[in-house]
Amino acid sequence: MTTLDWRDTLTDLIGHRTVSSGDPALDCGNREAVGALADRLEGAGFNCDITPMAARADKVNLIARLGPAERAAAHGLVFAGHIDTVPYDDRGWQSDPFTLTERDGRLFGLGSCDMKGFIAIAAAVASEYAERDLDAPISLLVSADEECGMDGARALLDAYREHGRRPGRFCVIGEPTNLVPIRQHKGIFMETIEVHGASGHSSNPALGANAIEGMYQALGAIRALRDDLAERQRIAGFPVPHATLNLGAISGGDNANRIPARCRLDIDLRFLPGMTIDALRAELHERARAAVAGSDCRIEFRELFTGTPAFETSGESPIVTACEELSGHAAAAVDFGTEGAFYNAMGMDSVVLGPGDIAQAHQPDEYLALERIAPMQRILRGLVERFCLAE
Repeated sequence: MTTLDWRDTLTDLIGHRTVSSGDPALDCGNREAVGALADRLEGAGFNCDITPMAARADKVNLIARLGPAERAAAHGLVFAGHIDTVPYDDRGWQSDPFTLTERDGRLFGLGSCDMKGFIAIAAAVASEYAERDLDAPISLLVSADEECGMDGARALLDAYREHGRRPGRFCVIGEPTNLVPIRQHKGIFMETIEVHGASGHSSNPALGANAIEGMYQALGAIRALRDDLAERQRIAGFPVPHATLNLGAISGGDNANRIPARCRLDIDLRFLPGMTIDALRAELHERARAAVAGSDCRIEFRELFTGTPAFETSGESPIVTACEELSGHAAAAVDFGTEGAFYNAMGMDSVVLGPGDIAQAHQPDEYLALERIAPMQRILRGLVERFCLAE
C-alpha cells in the first residue's frame, strides 16, 4: 500500500470538471472525479463505497474507510467534504482553473479552497495510517451537489434514517474556516412570493387589480417579520447575531399604461440555531397572506431553495474540544451554511474546520495558501491519534 501524496491528489481533483449549477448547460456530474479518487484510495488500502444519487447516476457519494467497520458508528472519525464547485468566469482567471498552479506561495485552481484542497490533504493524512492497527476507523466522506442543494448529504441522512448506519461518531467538515473550528452556523431558506391581480387599462383602476399594490402590502408584512426576527433571538459569537431576511429580487408589470397582473419577490432568510425552517416558512406565509386578505389580489408561495437547517454542536463535545486544543482557537460561529446539520442529525458530532479562507471561495483565481497545509495536516494527525489509536 502506498501513502498518498496530497499535491498529486489535488492536481487530479482540480483537473476534473465538477461544477454544480441549477443551469443544466453548466452542471456536471462528479462520478468520474470520485471514481479516480476512489482508485487512489483503494490503492492506499481504503475500502470504498460509491453510491449514486437517485435522480442522477453521474452524481455520487463516496465513503472510503480504513479500520474496523464494526466500530465506525460508535467511535469512528470522519473527514468530510465535497468536490463539486460553483461555476466560474474564466475571464477573471490568470491561469487555467482546471490546472493546479503554484505562484506566490499559493495554489490556484477551481475548488482549491472550497474544498478540494481539504479532501486531498485529509486523504493523504488518513493514508499514513493504512498499516496501523486502528482502534476506530478513519473515513473520508465525499458528498455530491453541496453547492446546489446539499443533495448528497440529504441522501446520506435518508439512508441513515432507513437503515440506521452512519460512517462515524465524530466528523470534521473541511470547509474554508482559516483553521478556526466552527460549531455553529445559521440555517437558510429561499422563497418566491407571487401576488396575482388582474390586468386592465391604467385609465381606470377599477378595470383590474394591481399586483404591485398587493405586493406593497405584502412587503410591509415581510419587512415587519424581518424586524421582529432581529429582536426575537440573538446569539453572541455570530458576525450578525440575529436572523436576517433579504429582499433579493423583485419584478412586476410590463407597461406603464397597463394595470399589472403579477408581481414576484424572491427572499433569502438566514436563521439561528433553535429556529426551524418549517416554523419560519409558515410564519412568513401567514403574515403575507394576512396583508393581502380583503384585497382583489391573491398570493402564492414557492420554494426557491428548500433550505438548510441551522447547525450547532455542543461546546462540550469531544470533537469540539479536541479541535480547539489542536488548532489553538476557540470554536466560533459563522453566517454561511454547510452540511453540518445533516451529519449532526445522523448522530455524528461535527465541527467545520478547514485550511481555506471563505473570502477566496467562489472567486476568480481561487487559491489555497501553502502555509495552511502543514497546520491542517498537524490538526488531522492529532485527531486521528486522539480518536482512532488505542492508548
